[in-house]
Amino acid sequence: MRVALSAAGAAVALVVLFASAAPAAPTTRSTVFAASSLAASFPRIDGAARYSFGGSNQLALQIREGAPADVFASASPEYTRTLFRSHLVEAPVAFATNALVLAVPADNPAGIGAVADLRRRGSVKLIVGTPQVPVGAYTRVVLRRLGLLSVLAKVVSQEPDVKSIVAKLSLGEADAGFVYRTDVRASAGRLRAILIPARAQPNVRYEAAVVRSSNAKASARRWVARLRGARAQRVLRAAGFGPP
Repeated sequence: MRVALSAAGAAVALVVLFASAAPAAPTTRSTVFAASSLAASFPRIDGAARYSFGGSNQLALQIREGAPADVFASASPEYTRTLFRSHLVEAPVAFATNALVLAVPADNPAGIGAVADLRRRGSVKLIVGTPQVPVGAYTRVVLRRLGLLSVLAKVVSQEPDVKSIVAKLSLGEADAGFVYRTDVRASAGRLRAILIPARAQPNVRYEAAVVRSSNAKASARRWVARLRGARAQRVLRAAGFGPP
């Protein structure tokens, strides 16, 4: 009887030993291509994912050329919808909204108090996004609605994404630039926001989609669904984003 118990104990010990030595099941980390304006929020929603932040237009082009991504999150529906029509992503899901503002350095050396001040005489230096990047396209909508397209003559630099605009304004390389409300909030006091009249405000909507070439579609679908969940929405609201 004593021998039988010892054998049974040995068998249990071997099972425990092999179980502890067995490798843990691999966890799937989503690779997320996302608009630059989401760089402060997405890692707070999921710190384990791999991120590539940039201009939505450039990220869409990379996906079109076969870059390995699981999820694409765009600052404009134009790019998710175009990829969807090309069967490169699954149906896009709206998860947030934003607003455009005119940002100035905290000390506001040019004394700009309203968007219309960009039109005044003098050497006001303006920085904008390129027409292809969402923030640049939205900027031109604002200027057209306000009858201010002529101020584009004051542009000293056109940037490929909104983070580049924020960086140059923070360094004092321009007097003003059009960015998102969330970018000013994330600037830690380096920038001030000048509101844009409601009649000129574009419809800034963010969408996310699963990339069809992903090798982990189930995980990517869960990631996209999580963006509309309570926790992710709290993080986005705290950053200044609006509801989808």
